[in-house]
Parts: sequence; C-alpha cells; structure tokens
Amino acid sequence: MKYGKIKLSLSRELVLEALKNIAPEGGADIVTSGVMRALNVDGANVRFVMEIDPAKAELYMPVKIKAEQMLKSMGAADISVVMTAHKAASAPPDLKTQKKAEPKGPEKVPGVDRILAIASGKGGVGKSTVSANLACALAVEGRRVGLLDADVYGPSQPRMLGVSGRPSSPDGKTILPMRNHGVTMMSIGLMTDEGKAVVWRGPMLMGALQQMMFQVQWGALDVLIVDLPPGTGDVQMTLAQKAEVDGAIVVSTPQDIALIDARKGIDMFQQLKVPVHGMIENMSTHICSNCGHEEHVFGHGGVQTEAKNLGVDLLAEVPLDLNIRLAADSGTPIVVSDPSHPRAAVFRGIARKLIDRGQA
Repeated sequence: MKYGKIKLSLSRELVLEALKNIAPEGGADIVTSGVMRALNVDGANVRFVMEIDPAKAELYMPVKIKAEQMLKSMGAADISVVMTAHKAASAPPDLKTQKKAEPKGPEKVPGVDRILAIASGKGGVGKSTVSANLACALAVEGRRVGLLDADVYGPSQPRMLGVSGRPSSPDGKTILPMRNHGVTMMSIGLMTDEGKAVVWRGPMLMGALQQMMFQVQWGALDVLIVDLPPGTGDVQMTLAQKAEVDGAIVVSTPQDIALIDARKGIDMFQQLKVPVHGMIENMSTHICSNCGHEEHVFGHGGVQTEAKNLGVDLLAEVPLDLNIRLAADSGTPIVVSDPSHPRAAVFRGIARKLIDRGQA
C-alpha cells in the first residue's frame, strides 16, 4: 500500500489497515499476530506498543522503524512506538499436581549498587526539588549518582538539572544518558516535546519505565535515585516488581491533607516490601527574607509526629525558601549554585546520613 504525498485524515481504522502491511521477514503482520497493542490515534498523533519476545528484539527493530516511516508518510506528526518484552505463549499447562514454578522476581539494574525511590503521596510538595538537590548533594559527597525522572506525567528534572537535547542510541537498543552537576540523568521529558502532555495508558508507561531502567547505559553507580510520580499507581508498582529497590524516602509538607496521602505512600511501600528509609518535611517553615519573621504556612511538626507514629525516621526539615526555587528554575540546584547556603547544608546533611547508614 503506497500513500505517497496524499494527505490522509488519520483514523484508527486507517492506521490499523496500514499496519497490516508491516511484518517481519517471513512472519505475520504486527496486527494479525497481536504484536501491536494499545493503539491510540488522536488527530495527527499515533501511539502504540509492540509486545515481542525478547529473543526477537533484533528482528523487530527494522519493523518498528518501517512502521514509523510509513505513519510519517501518512501525515502523522507525533509518532510513539514503544517496544516491550513479551515472552511467546507457552504450551497449555499440565493440570496434574506438581511443584509450582518460582515466579521471576525483581532484577538488579546492571552497574547500579542501590536504587533509592523518592516518593510523595500527592503532588506539589517539592518531591522533585528534593530529588534533584539530594542527587547533587550525594555527588558532592563523592558518590557516583544517577537520577531517573520517572514522573512521566510531569517530568521536571531536565529543567532542574539544566539538561536539554535528545539522548542518543549508538545501536538502536541502548540509550546514552545525559550528565550535569556530577549526576547521570535520564527523563521521559528528554524524549517528548516540551509542552506536550504524556497521555499514556498503563502498558505504555510500564514499557517506557522498563526501557529507562534497563536499556540506559547507566555505567557504574553507587546509587540510582528514582523520582517517582505522586500517588500510588502503575509506575510505583512496576518499579518495585521489575527492579530491586533498596529503599524509599517519602516527602511531605506538614499540612494534614498532605500527610493523609503520605501515609498511603508508606503503606504502599510496605505492601511492596520496599524499606522506607525515612521522611522529609518540606516547606516546614518560612522565614521572611526582609524582617526575619518565622511563620508556619503549612503547619509545623506534622511529619515528625507522623514519622514517629509510623516508626520511620525523620531525615530533615527543609524550610520554604525562595532561593531553593530560583536555583531549581535556573537549572543549578542550590547545593551546586550556593553550597554555603544553610538550605544546601540541609541536603548535604541528608546525603551524609544516608551514606553513613549504607543506604546511598
């Protein structure tokens, strides 16, 4: 089927019909064979997942490229084809009583000694700001640090770490991460256009996260910090089920409504058998830069009380400070831009505490 330069109004039916012409050499097309899943056609935006046997990854890479080229020729402006691992169907099970097969558990990310998840029960509590400053603080303390921005719906680490451009892939399989301020970094925000929303269902999210975890050449790292999306959802579950997560830190403001959701986050990690290394109270207090008056905008001490009740450590109380925000917006976290600042010292203190405990 040739589309040439004819302008076509894309629809799900048209895209499905076109993809029936895409097949690996000597095999069935990706639609009939069930390889193509989760098709989403929205105007000129086309997204779908290719679930394949890992052993056939090389066979299907040209198929992926061919599908992208054909969709582009049809007038698709934004094309996202995510390849995910899917083992071929096995023979019907023997229903006779026998020993159950052991399920495959979480795996180590090659070259990474520890994975530390940074989470929050709700958005807007400063989790990503804490993640960026903690990563830089650990790097300043001499640790080999990676930062994975897994907050797929609101990836902010490229801006906070001053990183731009598209990651490269030397062989079409592995991805080379970006690096700045001594931190090796990868974010879904580097692979999508700034200002465009990531509208993905669960399978696409899980596929993207696994690609960023296991196909990125992280190199040798002492710790990989994972900046998670707020809440308790697919990304958190996929991370804990697919990778060996050594611990988690939950960030919250002292506000009661934030603490309610923080409890749920801690409960989620307990259910997923991930140790909680502690909590961080962010925006704990505000000191006026003009008169020095201190006020507790979101309350005070709530996280400390909650941590004590839940039996976890309070790692630090981080004040609400304009300098932290300005530094993050400029792409140079305060730990790097103003290392002598009292707020930078707070993040350095958290980093040293984690290092001393063998948790980072």
